[in-house]
Amino acid sequence: MNFRKADILGIEVASLTMQEAVAEAEKFMDGTAPRLIATANAEMIMRATHDDELKNILNTADLVVPDGAGTVWASNYLGIEMPERVAGFDLVQNLFANAPAKKRRIFFFGSAPGVAEKAKAKAEKDFPGIQIVGVRDGYFKPEDELAIIEQIKKAQPDLLLAALGVPKQEKWLKAHMEEIGCPLSIGVGGTFDVMAGVMKRAPLWMQKAKLEWLFRGMLQPKRIGRLMALPRFVFAVKAYKKMVNKKALNG
Repeated sequence: MNFRKADILGIEVASLTMQEAVAEAEKFMDGTAPRLIATANAEMIMRATHDDELKNILNTADLVVPDGAGTVWASNYLGIEMPERVAGFDLVQNLFANAPAKKRRIFFFGSAPGVAEKAKAKAEKDFPGIQIVGVRDGYFKPEDELAIIEQIKKAQPDLLLAALGVPKQEKWLKAHMEEIGCPLSIGVGGTFDVMAGVMKRAPLWMQKAKLEWLFRGMLQPKRIGRLMALPRFVFAVKAYKKMVNKKALNG
């Protein structure tokens, strides 16, 4: 399905609902060609403005969803109505819910040693019958990559989730997705950490109030520097709109 896209600082983000994102992901998993879904929040988009490799990956991904209140705000501010936030964590949980009936095979790759195993146990408890066909932590050296790729290929997953952090996860998946041949790959950031109980997610009221970024900052003061990307993002989007409008006036 061709969704309307918002050009946010040079990154094209699909305007869609969670339900539509889940349906698209399911369609990708039903196919055989390797597909990539990226979950773009304000921090990722800001990083892409000075990381050409990441920018190219996002703009050639099969689907880029609006993960974050900032992305939704930017799209609406730039004139493309964005119906809702499609958080990567929630997208994955929806896919897990559908997985047992559809007999999906899922591989967890990333996070600190032991975390993916705990996330696997959580998924198996919450979604009886789910098939997590492999786990591998995200602490590895370049010489380990061949063995990791072989491990994933041997497991034959329909869905590969990589929790290596931005932009490492997107770059790793893009570099190896064709070789691995998994129908769908998604970079999922801290998803395994939340599932494993290593990191808390914001209370529902803070999620609804679009304050998850503040909650993360309160829990992890070291993130404050990264969270400064949010005000920079707002200023950048406002400047971008002025530039786009000026170009349109000048023909």
